Amino acid sequence: MTVNGTAGNIVVFVSNIRMYRGSEKKATHLILIYLAFTHIIMLLSKGMPSTIAAFGVRHFLNDVGCKVVCYLERVARGLSVCTSSLLTVFQAFTVSPSHSRWRRLQPSSSRSILLLFPFLWIFSFLTNINLLLYITSASKNTVQISTSDYYCYFQPESQKVRLMILGTMVFRDAVSQGIMCGASGYMVLLLHQHHQRVLQLRSSKVLCKTPAEVKAAQSVLLLMLCFLLFYWADCVFNLLLNFFFENNLILNFKEFLTLGYVILSPFVLIHRDGHVAESCCTKGTRRTFRKYLLPTSFQ
Repeated sequence: MTVNGTAGNIVVFVSNIRMYRGSEKKATHLILIYLAFTHIIMLLSKGMPSTIAAFGVRHFLNDVGCKVVCYLERVARGLSVCTSSLLTVFQAFTVSPSHSRWRRLQPSSSRSILLLFPFLWIFSFLTNINLLLYITSASKNTVQISTSDYYCYFQPESQKVRLMILGTMVFRDAVSQGIMCGASGYMVLLLHQHHQRVLQLRSSKVLCKTPAEVKAAQSVLLLMLCFLLFYWADCVFNLLLNFFFENNLILNFKEFLTLGYVILSPFVLIHRDGHVAESCCTKGTRRTFRKYLLPTSFQ
């Protein structure tokens, strides 16, 4: 799953770079480039160490390695939440009617979106700064082995720092998901209105082809549904772990919930948007990609 997810995100990353360098430069291309990049970081910093640990290898990371890996994974997770919300908002701007107030809020240039990325990085770095102080290698802990990771250990921290960091993370996720749900609801309303107009045109025997913006909005809505499903399933599962004994099967399923959206999202984009594979691969390479990497349900 880690290898397939990394390969899928690399395809999305490269293809959107090529599309953005083409004649049509869209802000959604930049956001998808940024989202795929954060997902690659998350898979390499979370998926790969977990895979190594699943093969029974212990203490393969020293103290510095644990701090770097866990810090990057938590930073990338926060960036994924914020970037997914940003993608929903910009897609809502795109499908809005030209006379609406939402369309006026859309930046005139796609490059203006680049100013938001450093702010998201700095905010995510500061939110998770406590990990650099409290994460250490499991080999240094001879009394208690971490139940959530086999390779790193989270040392107990002060209650005040824990509540402050936890409150900041909850606030970030709540704001991001609130914006995401609001923009998604707005797009659902617009898509419903579009569907009604299509039915009227078809009843009048007028052919109507679904615009590319509508297809892109449907893809983004599907992505957001996957994100919310995996996010809340992960939250509920973490709460349940506090009341049940943690074994390897439960921990592996928890890893799947944590990385589920990161692994699934590129294949949703590849399946929904044919330009992704076309801009990245030749015809023969696309056939090989779909045969060996794309899950059976999407082929």
